[in-house]
Amino acid sequence: MSKQLLSQIPAINKILLLDEVKSLIQEYSEVAVKSAIKNYIDEIKQEILNEELHEVPSLEKIVEVVSQIVKSEDNNSLRRVINATGTILHTNLGRSLLSQKIKENIESVAFNYSNLEFDIDNKKRGSRYVHLIDIIKKLTGAEDVLVVNNNAAAVLLTLNTLVKDKEIVVSRGELVEIGGAFRIPEIIKLSGGTPVEVGTTNKTHLKDYENAITDNTGALLKVHTSNYKIVGFTKEVSNEEISYLARENELVSINDLGSGQFVDFSKYGLPYEPTVKEVLESGIDIVTFSGDKLLGGPQAGIIVGKKEYIEQMKKNQLTRALRVDKMTLAALEATLKLYLDEKEALEHIPTLHMISLSKERLFAKAEVLKTRLSDLDFKITVAEDKAEVGGGSYPASYLESVVVKLEHPRLSATDIERRLLEVEIPIITRIKDNELIFDTRTLRTREFDLVKQALIEVAK
Repeated sequence: MSKQLLSQIPAINKILLLDEVKSLIQEYSEVAVKSAIKNYIDEIKQEILNEELHEVPSLEKIVEVVSQIVKSEDNNSLRRVINATGTILHTNLGRSLLSQKIKENIESVAFNYSNLEFDIDNKKRGSRYVHLIDIIKKLTGAEDVLVVNNNAAAVLLTLNTLVKDKEIVVSRGELVEIGGAFRIPEIIKLSGGTPVEVGTTNKTHLKDYENAITDNTGALLKVHTSNYKIVGFTKEVSNEEISYLARENELVSINDLGSGQFVDFSKYGLPYEPTVKEVLESGIDIVTFSGDKLLGGPQAGIIVGKKEYIEQMKKNQLTRALRVDKMTLAALEATLKLYLDEKEALEHIPTLHMISLSKERLFAKAEVLKTRLSDLDFKITVAEDKAEVGGGSYPASYLESVVVKLEHPRLSATDIERRLLEVEIPIITRIKDNELIFDTRTLRTREFDLVKQALIEVAK
């Protein structure tokens, strides 16, 4: 029986002569189409041999499947999705979105030659980091800036340059582990330093730092607990106290601020956190933070502070290995310039815009989405809910939000959630009480039509 079925499988050359297949070759490539046909034919043969298939698919069916394979394999692995989860800085979904207002600047630099490392005024080689100095000075008061590929790299470079072979004093309550099991003590060791833990998990006093200082101490390190929160009977040493103690003992004071921010978000319902400028004003020598979290820019590790220290970092051989490209610098400079007008930043930097949206505006968005979907076969309700900043920022703190809930008469929420991941532009949602949730804090108005089209497709 198997031999008879195997003999009925059409030859690859015969399939290639079909008009529909010729059209596929014109649209994609002969190599891609041949590969798809071969793979599908091999699959058919294997199913026949395993006695899982008892009839050879028709030519029409073969062409249909081959077409699906070719189109699927033509998609880039890294592609766009729609975030309807309510988590603004969703690490799995790429964290912060760049502002549309900086698109022109990125395109100009990416698709043309640029003065990345060329000093036009003096007609000689320049530094790629000079493009950020003026804007950083205006926004933070820092003397200098250096940018590497992420904040872990920024901390590593800072410690390796300034306190290699020295002891680095840090509170036990700030021994952070970030995503991917990267731990502050391990980064300190990798930099060539020796971590000296002081205090307890919940309480660290200034005297703990004082008592830990020896002739081999190089720095006092403060680490922002971005992705967890210790509550209750707690005590931590302020930036002002750390910087004063460091100066008195001729040590470097360093603050790994983690997410970093240029705006006080307490006015939008989040707990107060110091801005980069405020930390520098407290007297801290070096501050490091991420570019793609609360700043709302590209992935980067930003180092700001005293020029004498940053100049040393620029000469470190690690800087070459950790440096960023022209597109990162172009995106970062243009994003920072939006902060010259805070209202402009809040409106046009997506991360800031999503955080600052009022409940009234969210209700208005939800009603628009509900109306847009009203002719579909779903039960649709609008309700209040909670969103979160995400990305290790503001742990245990939530933003009031408004969601659109969907129920289908035939399909479960789990079925719809799965099918929405299979559409051309996958839509990431969440489920609560067997209802599919679309959170309007992260779902953008321009995406409503895409959501509707996807729901029509998955509910067929």
